[in-house]
Amino acid sequence: MREYEVSLNPNKLVKYLKKPSSEFTRHDIIRFIEENGIEMVNFRFVAEDGKLKTINFVITSRDYLESILSTGERVDGSSLFSYIDAGSSDLYVIPRFSTSFVNPFSEVPSLDILCSFYTKEGLPLESSPEYILRKAHDEFKNETGLVFKAMGELEYYVAGDKSQFYPAIDQRGYTNSTPFAKWENLRVEAMNLIAQCGGKIKYGHCEVGNFTAGDKYFEQHEIEFQPAEAGDAADQLIIAKWILRNLGNKYGVHISFAPKITTGKAGSGMHIHLQAEKNGVNVMTENNGLSDTAKRIIAGLLDKAGALTAFGNTVPLSYLRLVPNQEAPTKICWGDSNRASLIRIPLGWVAETNMIKDANPFEKYDVPFIQGKQTIELRTPDGSADIYHLFAAVIMSALYGLKLPDALKKSEEYYSAGLNSDNAAVKHSKFRSLPASCSESADELERERIFFETNNIFPPGTIDRILKSLRSYDDKNLSERIFGNNEAIKGLVNKFAHNM
Repeated sequence: MREYEVSLNPNKLVKYLKKPSSEFTRHDIIRFIEENGIEMVNFRFVAEDGKLKTINFVITSRDYLESILSTGERVDGSSLFSYIDAGSSDLYVIPRFSTSFVNPFSEVPSLDILCSFYTKEGLPLESSPEYILRKAHDEFKNETGLVFKAMGELEYYVAGDKSQFYPAIDQRGYTNSTPFAKWENLRVEAMNLIAQCGGKIKYGHCEVGNFTAGDKYFEQHEIEFQPAEAGDAADQLIIAKWILRNLGNKYGVHISFAPKITTGKAGSGMHIHLQAEKNGVNVMTENNGLSDTAKRIIAGLLDKAGALTAFGNTVPLSYLRLVPNQEAPTKICWGDSNRASLIRIPLGWVAETNMIKDANPFEKYDVPFIQGKQTIELRTPDGSADIYHLFAAVIMSALYGLKLPDALKKSEEYYSAGLNSDNAAVKHSKFRSLPASCSESADELERERIFFETNNIFPPGTIDRILKSLRSYDDKNLSERIFGNNEAIKGLVNKFAHNM
């Protein structure tokens, strides 16, 4: 690792150990703990419900520390997974040293480590969300020679007391700054803490949404990440949501990742940007444009788009966001810079330009030609997503597109050329519609379940549980039933606000 990459890295372990987190060993972790006064170790892990769980250990001796870092600990799997028999439910949680970070909230100096689940035979637990994602990515790499990278856009609302000073213009909050942005300080603190905990942040800003309801002011923000291998990208989003909620407690405000807060106001998505790399080189572009590889991946994602909502849009509120004229997709299509499309091709850096020299006349050095930033953006998911499951399903769909003989023809058919307004793609009859409820999403997944169960990437029990959860809401035609009924929508927001 180059020296400046250590000196500029905000992760305290990387700085202290002078090596990238991917190379952390048990000896490294013990040395950091001993030499930095760490008194507790926290094992963190994500169970079936997609939420972060914790076991706390007080360090009482070097032998005890060696023990927990060498062999992990037992947990009750039947309380974490729905189809593990209570009579043989013990599982191991084994720490992944590369995920270690200093807990920024604990009053007792603590080191947190994400863990993986293993069975009594010492094998990875097939139904663990983290392992489902690992299986999908391994298959993708083995069959294509490519590495799948992803980055998330984490949108959320901060709800706090209304202020009479510097009121923001309703639904005009995009990139506002303090004092017009009331909670920029919370976002900046969150970004710093996420980076200290290993997250690779791209940037943060205020989003469009802001409004007042009663004595509360709601302000929308976004934190966007840099591309990372799929497993790391999922870990970062899980930790980021945990950090934001802890800061909400600190500031006495409510942090909501709910897809929709109320009608007529911007909803919150969790858009996912995707890349594929070969030997460290982004293969999403060629000849100053989108590559055939990218177009094949797009075809696969759009073919499975209906079923993907079962992983990325998991509560009834999700489908109040996926409506026309809200910069959210409702039709299965893709386009360049078109926010009404299910997949958007963001403005990239594919043309050789001298913008930096034009803006800086005294710049002496040539600027390298950068194509590595190009991504494709999946715009359906929101904060209710089962993040590991979603990423696994996306990777499987991308692989399907790469193997599909007529993928390039299909991508042409899905392209929304010339559809520039928010509702143009919605009105275009040739494109299939996305599911409009959890019930419809479950039907789509049921039709595709054999595909997702291929090679036991998704165990049948996992698919059964997801279908049962989606159908339990009985929300068919819910959008029409409660359209304009803000009290009913408020009830849904209150019901699901802490479930994401």
